[in-house]
Amino acid sequence: MKIAAYLDRGRPGVGIVSSDLQSVLPLQLPEAERVRGALPVVELLAAGAQMPATGAPIALDAVQLVAPIPRPRRNLFCVGKNYHAHAKEFAGSGFDSSAKSGGDIPAAPIIFTKVPECVIANGEAIVVPTEVSTAIDYEAELAVIIGRGGRRIRKQDAMDHVWGYTIVNDVTSRDWQSRHQQWDMGKSFDTFCPMGPWLVSADELDGTRTQLRCWVNGELRQDAATADLIFDIPTLIETLSAGITLYPGDIIATGTPVGVGIGFKPPKYLQPGDSVRIEIDGIGVLENPVR
Repeated sequence: MKIAAYLDRGRPGVGIVSSDLQSVLPLQLPEAERVRGALPVVELLAAGAQMPATGAPIALDAVQLVAPIPRPRRNLFCVGKNYHAHAKEFAGSGFDSSAKSGGDIPAAPIIFTKVPECVIANGEAIVVPTEVSTAIDYEAELAVIIGRGGRRIRKQDAMDHVWGYTIVNDVTSRDWQSRHQQWDMGKSFDTFCPMGPWLVSADELDGTRTQLRCWVNGELRQDAATADLIFDIPTLIETLSAGITLYPGDIIATGTPVGVGIGFKPPKYLQPGDSVRIEIDGIGVLENPVR
């Protein structure tokens, strides 16, 4: 199923998107829960509860989509340099502080985080903060949504802990990423995590084998398969949960493939007036203007 969060005449809603993407079935949740988007649904199902009852369908074009999890319960877990070609691309850019200590291809997953407040929805604007940085880049990524939580999850059991997937754009300030030699600040500026358009459950999509593409102003920049990940989804879950308890609704952005702006010579940074469109087969399209 696809779970969307939306505003209907200004009121928050959460619902099941129809297979033809033309309507949404509202889920009967208290308003205090609906403002959390799809997160309470993931939590309920992870606890073994039934899906809430639904109301009458609403035309999808009559509501305004918001990010499927508008404010994650905690920072998003993100993975750096997780496609072979991108790892080499980034290491050769001169902006990769991690390459100075570990070479092009990481020996273990590189984990950083993005703060929940940087999440925005499909259609919302990515803001270039020209007063502090103009080296703003895009990164199209498949994001994993944890269902059943846990600690010390083994690789062979990891996919049983996946509720589903969504798309994120890991927008990045490259100069801040390089200057501070850690990635959290340059990854967490306001509006730097477009997410959506909805969540897709794991029974509808094999996230380990799907295709990801990204266009900037209609130019295809990224085109890769998630089968090309250096560290696959089970490895990422095993690594993160070794010492950190994962909870329902936690988000893991799995990394971006080759073709980011920093990989071009000269770099193709995002500029006001640009548009970034990301498509992942089995999920849909996440598209955001830049201003």
